[in-house]
Amino acid sequence: MRKIESLMNTAIKNNANWSRANTSVVTEDGVSTVRLHGNKIAEVGEAFVRIFDGGWQSNTTKSRLNAIINEFCNAYTDGVFQKDFAWYIRDNKVTHDFTNGYEFVEFA
Repeated sequence: MRKIESLMNTAIKNNANWSRANTSVVTEDGVSTVRLHGNKIAEVGEAFVRIFDGGWQSNTTKSRLNAIINEFCNAYTDGVFQKDFAWYIRDNKVTHDFTNGYEFVEFA
């Protein structure tokens, strides 16, 4: 995990507002909104993680999303990956087409 992603996850865990380079976390009413280049890529609450591509299915976006998923969901069964130029979501070892607003609700 990149240093910036570690700092991002710490801010989410601490319900703190934080910004560094191209990534920011703003927490309001217990929900942390993560932005990359100003585009919303995730919302993290006490019992959910909701993911978005922010309009850019880039390697950086995917890396940030996987850092969040690895920290707050199950790193062994959940994640975002790309195959043949298309994005997919793995949730509890089940693969889905990538959908903006997809919500992980069961945590390990």
